Amino acid sequence: GKRVVSGANDGLVKISDPATGAEVLAMRGGIAAVVLCVGFSPDGKLVVSGSHHGMVQICDAATGAEVRAWAGHLAAVNSVGFSPDGRRVF
Repeated sequence: GKRVVSGANDGLVKISDPATGAEVLAMRGGIAAVVLCVGFSPDGKLVVSGSHHGMVQICDAATGAEVRAWAGHLAAVNSVGFSPDGRRVF
């Protein structure tokens, strides 16, 4: 199906149905800061997000469970994405 992912000032990453606008899933995981960037993996199974406080997080797009997180960037993470094969995060 078609879905849209968005980040918010409250630290939530939300997946919505673009046809209805209905929220399908909201996840926070380890990010407790403004979410600046988000993206789906090529297969749509994962969501990556980057925060104002330098954290990058990968979550399961079906359950919202955190898969992996990285902290320690010295500045805000303004852009994230997956490689075309879905094996790397940039």
